[in-house]
Amino acid sequence: MGLKIEKVSKHYGEKTAVDNISFEVNEPGVFGLLGTNGAGKTTTIRMMLGILKKDEGEITWNGKPVERKNVIFGYLPEERGIYPKIKIYDQLMYFAELKGMKKEEASKEIDYWLGRLKVEEYKNMTAEKLSKGNQQKVQFITAILHDPELIVLDEPFSGLDPVNTELLKGIIIELVEKGKYIIMSSHQMTSIEEFCSNVVIINRGKTVLKGNLKEIKNTYPAKTLEINTKQDISSYIKEFGMEIEKNIDNNYVININSEPKAHELIKKLVSQGIEIDKFELKKPSLNDIFIEKVSQ
Repeated sequence: MGLKIEKVSKHYGEKTAVDNISFEVNEPGVFGLLGTNGAGKTTTIRMMLGILKKDEGEITWNGKPVERKNVIFGYLPEERGIYPKIKIYDQLMYFAELKGMKKEEASKEIDYWLGRLKVEEYKNMTAEKLSKGNQQKVQFITAILHDPELIVLDEPFSGLDPVNTELLKGIIIELVEKGKYIIMSSHQMTSIEEFCSNVVIINRGKTVLKGNLKEIKNTYPAKTLEINTKQDISSYIKEFGMEIEKNIDNNYVININSEPKAHELIKKLVSQGIEIDKFELKKPSLNDIFIEKVSQ
């Protein structure tokens, strides 16, 4: 049954931080929770996990109200949540015991995850001596150490270089394969597109778009055509009344206003014996859709 958010609102005096939001996460996988800074994402997450009390609506996990006794959750907040003066092992043990783990079990899991995330050499160092990226990895460990059912990741790739980003992505995929429910909030839209089948976008506390990402994108016409060729085809593109946005060594990005006309162009190129390495009609990206929705 998963997580259900139904007509949930939160007010601070006269200000409404979250306004009548509804969405469901009803199967294992990664769900995207998106919004601009100050849109109400963090407030929604905190209500979802029972950290903040909602003012209206219902939040349930497997049909029961969200309470600590009903859901085992892991939370990676956007802000750093580790103690700078405490050794990494000691604070991981502290968080593990807070979440009900026995010392022997916790020690085994700590060693496993420190090795899995390649930070075992920092085990007895204080957190302040670690880079931002390694601090982020330690914080990620605190979120998953106790094997939670529901995991909320707020900007999980913050501070990570490309190598460590790929490492963390691999672990997220493994968690999904183990049947975990993951809610991901991020400004890195490419990561959301990579992981999430379903998304909700909120702006100023209100839902502006939600649903299956593939279905959402299919409601938009293609606006860009990418063609990579062996020859200069500028004259053919102009013949069809299209605008070249970019051309680097016959790798063209072309603005189009008609998909059928793009297909006519490809037919013409083939008939003229032009060698084509790539032909791709591109729908708006999630980043394009996000900007459109929050700017309206």
